[in-house]
Amino acid sequence: MKVVICDDQALIRDGLEMLLKLEKDIEVVGLAQDGAEGVELAARLQPDLVLMDLKMPGLNGIEATRQICARYSAIKVLALTTYDDDEWVFDAIRAGAAGYLLKDTPREEVIKAVRGTVEGKSFVDPAVAGKLLGQVAGQQAQPATLITDKLTEREIDVLCLLARGFNNAAIADRLHLSEGTVRNHLSAIFAKLDVADRTQAAVIALQHGLGDR
Repeated sequence: MKVVICDDQALIRDGLEMLLKLEKDIEVVGLAQDGAEGVELAARLQPDLVLMDLKMPGLNGIEATRQICARYSAIKVLALTTYDDDEWVFDAIRAGAAGYLLKDTPREEVIKAVRGTVEGKSFVDPAVAGKLLGQVAGQQAQPATLITDKLTEREIDVLCLLARGFNNAAIADRLHLSEGTVRNHLSAIFAKLDVADRTQAAVIALQHGLGDR
């Protein structure tokens, strides 16, 4: 998979390039030092993904993301920044970013997010997930049957509690299950909903009105 890295700090660009080059299935095809160059490289190189910083001089990452997503639907943008303020989070997602990671994200999670984003999944740093979940919860819910038809009754119970913010131990206590059984249910839920983690599952649950059950 081809990746362009866009960040105004050379140290960050070089570090990310070194990190991604260790992976055999990831090729860094371009480095951009601002949003304008990021848009230009996206147009010329047609990467699978742009790893995008947000606060940069000139054309910032929000506007660069908006332009890339509007012009090239096949290119995914994954925001990677030090900022977890509401304004940055919401603007990045509204601009079309497929995910939002903070720069202190562990190496393994960055690699996982890059691969998953290219595959069409969404990755959101746990530090900002609550902000997005709160916004999603206020939106008009989609019919619950769109996902409940895919799940067993017990899986629906687990998903509802997950969407309300309960951890595995609390879910196990509420449903009189072992934590191992809860983990098994969650694995099945993730597979059936085609999501990578509990944050994505919780977003889907809230979108379908399962957070209040």
